[in-house]
Amino acid sequence: MAGPGRKRDFSPVPWSQYFESMEDVEVENESSKDSFRIYRIGSEGPVLLLLHGGGHSALSWAVFSAVIFNRINCRVVAIDLRGHGDTKVKNSEDLSAETMSKDVGKVIEALYGENLPPIMLIGHSMGGAIAVHAAASNLVPSLLGLCVIDVVEGTAMDALNSMQNFLRSRPKTFRSLENAIEWSVKSGQIRNLESAKVSMVGQVKKCEDHLSSVDSKAFEGIIEEEEEEEEGESNNKRKKEDDLELKECSYTWRIELAKTEKYWDGWFRGLSNLFLSCSVPKLLLLAGVDRLDKDLTIGQMQGKFQMQVLPQCGHAVHEDAPEKVAEALAAFMVRHKFTESKGGFQCLFPAC
Repeated sequence: MAGPGRKRDFSPVPWSQYFESMEDVEVENESSKDSFRIYRIGSEGPVLLLLHGGGHSALSWAVFSAVIFNRINCRVVAIDLRGHGDTKVKNSEDLSAETMSKDVGKVIEALYGENLPPIMLIGHSMGGAIAVHAAASNLVPSLLGLCVIDVVEGTAMDALNSMQNFLRSRPKTFRSLENAIEWSVKSGQIRNLESAKVSMVGQVKKCEDHLSSVDSKAFEGIIEEEEEEEEGESNNKRKKEDDLELKECSYTWRIELAKTEKYWDGWFRGLSNLFLSCSVPKLLLLAGVDRLDKDLTIGQMQGKFQMQVLPQCGHAVHEDAPEKVAEALAAFMVRHKFTESKGGFQCLFPAC
């Protein structure tokens, strides 16, 4: 923590400080080849396949990956999902749960062929929903277990109503990567500076390719949405501010999450029962116990899954508290004899 009078360092940090390798995995589709960016650590033990949340990238798992790799015998594979990070697919706008969960199965097949290692699926938010859909559809034949981080059907469905307002409240552009990292920490999107410095690199991109695709219609859409709330004079002011912000733009979001709204319902509706229907051992990590919905509350009372609440975290639990998430996951995997601990790691939970 910076002391009084000392300026905090918001400089970006490269992926190589946390992962051993980065590669693009080609996946055959009916009419094209898609390329999925992955990051790896390790060569032995069960695979922890990490799926990030909406708008994030595989780099959101960077700090957690390094921590968990030092705790247990495992290998880590973090994927940039379609439409995110540096993954390149023909149809980047199809973010349906069905398509994205099939992507996961195809990437696994491309990586391992018929020699599938045991795989633990771990997903945060949207990635947690995709992990559940992939598991429930038997797209991961060697599935060991399932870990879902801070996504519950009830609260997710309730939150959808305010999601567009939240997205509109974010800056559209940033002057620099440092500026983006600083915003992410000060806004509370990521509460851990170390994680923000590597994670935000995967969330934003340089504006050059963005500028050529922007026209007045993009701003007209914003204005039309707000006309119900504000007078014309305020709208004109907002449009001028947007235009000015764009001219000063150096970095912008890699994905326009507002445009994915038609898929949100499909990610989360029915998720609790789908999660409970998965026959493998399951771990649910939450930022607050208030997030549990009725189906999960009953399921938890019946012992159908293990749950742990990690308070004082924001929604990006694995970024805010990578040590605690790694500890919970390591204990879960050792308890189920999926793997062994490394070095001096001791399970701190009575259930072990």
